Amino acid sequence: MERKHMSAFALYQTLSTDVPAATTPSRQVAAKKKRKKENGANKVHTVKAQLKPERKKMRKKLLKSPQREESLKGIKKDEESVNGDGEALDALLADLGKVNNSRERASKLFQWLINPIPAKAFFRETWEKKPILVQRKNSDYYKGLFSTAEFDRILRQEDVQYEVNLDVTSYSNGRRETHNPAGRALPFTVWDFYGNGCSLRMLNPQAFSSTVWNVLSILQEQFGSMAGANVYLTPPGTQGFAPHYDDIEAFVVQLEGKKHWRVYNPRTEDEVLPALSSGNFKQKDIGKPILEVVLEAGDLLYFPRGFIHQGDCLPDTHSLHVTISSYQKNSWGDLLQKVAPAALEIAMEEDVEFRQGLPLDYLTYMGVQNSDKDDPRRTKFFSRIECLMKKLATYSPVDAAVDQKARAFLHDCLPPMLTSEELSSSVQGASARWECGQVMDVGAKITTQTKVRVVRAGCARLCSDGEAVNLYYTTENSRVYHKEELKSFEIKAEHTDAIEFLIHSYPKFVTVGSFPCGSAEDRITVADLLFERGIIHTAEPL
Repeated sequence: MERKHMSAFALYQTLSTDVPAATTPSRQVAAKKKRKKENGANKVHTVKAQLKPERKKMRKKLLKSPQREESLKGIKKDEESVNGDGEALDALLADLGKVNNSRERASKLFQWLINPIPAKAFFRETWEKKPILVQRKNSDYYKGLFSTAEFDRILRQEDVQYEVNLDVTSYSNGRRETHNPAGRALPFTVWDFYGNGCSLRMLNPQAFSSTVWNVLSILQEQFGSMAGANVYLTPPGTQGFAPHYDDIEAFVVQLEGKKHWRVYNPRTEDEVLPALSSGNFKQKDIGKPILEVVLEAGDLLYFPRGFIHQGDCLPDTHSLHVTISSYQKNSWGDLLQKVAPAALEIAMEEDVEFRQGLPLDYLTYMGVQNSDKDDPRRTKFFSRIECLMKKLATYSPVDAAVDQKARAFLHDCLPPMLTSEELSSSVQGASARWECGQVMDVGAKITTQTKVRVVRAGCARLCSDGEAVNLYYTTENSRVYHKEELKSFEIKAEHTDAIEFLIHSYPKFVTVGSFPCGSAEDRITVADLLFERGIIHTAEPL
């Protein structure tokens, strides 16, 4: 029996019935929804020293309202009950640090993130297909990942810049606004915005929080794609963003308080798994939600790129959540954008058929103005194009294109956060130091008996541009996205087998003497080169 073709959009529509039932919102939430019937387009502006008259009016109204005091009190109250020293997560990360293989470590951490859903079932049934909700009734489940106390500490101690690290936003009466002043985001101003009903979005918490850095640096090996995060802090009874969809797979991790979420199907087939994020939508343009729920601390909401969503805060509590994201520009189409131009260049060089001239009269029967013509020459022209396109696939440098994607990924990657044991056996933890007026412990050297391995399964990759072979690596990357250039250095032809041997031997430690190089001196040279860049560490401290 012939199987009927089903479009991706139709598949999404059938899957929508499998989404977990939404939690019934409170009367207060229902009343809030009734008040917000329209959502306007995004309008971004910078707050000047002198606020606009209508803004001043709103500000005075908010200042008179007890909500300002309640919103700030709510944070302190939750800090006492939710925030702490993060022992549970710290213990989990410590246990993961004992796992010998970084890919296995990533798999275990991802399973913790989506527990109790089995990871295999998630990727088979849910990933890129439909939203899913995990309600745990355990407010401490994600305790230690991030908190409002950490948010405040970062504002006080770090150089947080508006637009670069922090956005101040609001969404009211269908109007989405960004209120970023210029310069550094200091607590005095930031908390004043928050007290007046503005949401705060920290764009790259991994640059300031070692825990978020650790979690994302592990998860990036699970996805084989950049893992990013944004933190959102929303005052009670407010909404910071208009309905929209994103170009990433989103894992919404509720850390404190509660938030009312609505998720909607992609509107058309063209918006299924989109390559770019959307603008802001009006409520009338997005239909009815397929999922409506109040997330509480410890809960998780996942939705694929293309699913429209919006979240608003309940009147009685603030909300703090972190959205962990991945798979931006990581589709088959993104790969083919690198494959096709290179394939055509090779075909033009090697195959005379691709260099033969077009028919003399092709402009008389081809093109839009001739598209309605019933002309046999058009049929012959399309047949020739189809033949060349099929032939083009045979010239596709797929491995080279994959290496291009890999290089981009390595540039996106966070540097690995080493465990204490890894640190002590790496160049970062080497004992060389200044002490008692002199340099100490600088004589430690790698020998052929030294056991080494790469610090992470995916921290380095050999790539060739046809003329030279380079080793690209992540260990000297910054925690700030693309702050540093992509790190690489050229590998001599006689040393490439040794590098491949090391990469493929992971997670085993191997002796430097076992490197497939011409001489003992070459083996030690390779090991020294990799050790100095933090790419390998030793089984025991030098």
